[in-house]
This record gives sequence, C-alpha cells and structure tokens, in this order.
Amino acid sequence: MTQAKKILASGITEAEAIDRAKQGDAESFEALYGLHKRRVYSLCLRMTGNTAEAEDLTQEAFLQLYRKIATFRGESAFSTWLHRLAVNVVLMHLRKKGLPEVSLEEQLEPQQEDGPKKDVGARDNVLAGSIDRVNLERAVEHLPPGYRIIFVLHDVEGYEHNEIAEMMGCSIGNSKSQLHKARMKLRELLRISHNEKVVRH
Repeated sequence: MTQAKKILASGITEAEAIDRAKQGDAESFEALYGLHKRRVYSLCLRMTGNTAEAEDLTQEAFLQLYRKIATFRGESAFSTWLHRLAVNVVLMHLRKKGLPEVSLEEQLEPQQEDGPKKDVGARDNVLAGSIDRVNLERAVEHLPPGYRIIFVLHDVEGYEHNEIAEMMGCSIGNSKSQLHKARMKLRELLRISHNEKVVRH
C-alpha cells in the first residue's frame, strides 16, 4: 500500500489528512499522530536509551510537526520527513543536555598496511546475522550516546553517511569511524551477554 493510499481510521487517506492538517484541521492531525507515534517513539527511545526522555521527545517532535506541517512539500515520503524532524529534535535535546558524547572528531586507529582494507561504513554481516533482537536492543541501549546515535541513524533508520554527517555536523569519515566503533562495541557487549548465558546454563 503506497503512502498516499493509506486509509486512516477516520476514513481518509494519509495524503488527505496531511492536506487537512496543513489547513489546521485538528482531527486530521490526530489521525497522523495515531499513525506515526509508535515509530517516532521507538526512534527517540533508540537514540536516547531512556523511556521518559523518549516520551517527552515524541511529544516535542509532534509539537514541531504541528508547527511545521505547512512546510511539508511532498518531495519525500511524509514518514521520512517526519523522521528527520524527530531526529533533529533528539539531536537538539542531546546538545542542550551536553551529554558526554564520544568525540565525533576521533579518528580511526591507523589501519595495518598488510591487512585487508576495511570499509568501515559498510554493512556488518556479523551484527546483521542471527543475533536475537532483544539482546541487540539491550546492547544498543548500553552504547555510549555518540556511538548509539550513529548506529541507530545508519543501521536502524537507514540514513546514508553523508546525511548523518550533515545532521550531526561532522565529516563523512567521522560518521563511518563512529559506526565502526559502535559495531565493535556492540560485538563486545553481545559476546559478554552470550558468555553470561552460557555460564548460567
């Protein structure tokens, strides 16, 4: 079912709801909220790792949507546009809080010349493999904020490194470096969690 043809509970399509919400129709806005709140909340939760903050930021994202919906031009899917808006809300919040984030300017350790060249921004097949979701979600929550944000944006939300660099105000190389470090940290966390399970059984 395409975005435009999504029929909402109120019996109108998402596209119609967007048009009406732009005109200030509260019911249509409510319908859009109902349709997208769960995904926006899970995005906020993954980025912050904190349920109370995620709830507040979800509300803030929809408040921003209410203010800015008139600027939606339909050049991308509404859900994509809303997600970017939510990501910006979370990033602004984290900047204000001044979390002790891992420096985005940290560079990768120099690669061994004789070893195989690694594209640190490519898909990680070990992490994409047969890890159960619950353990992965838990491990993601334990990542340092800087790592977690890049991992969520790239591997969960599907943003490209150039988009992440633009959103985070860092270079593409730094985005790739952070993602690589986040994945290495995740592997370590998952290995610890797996070993604990083995010991328990």
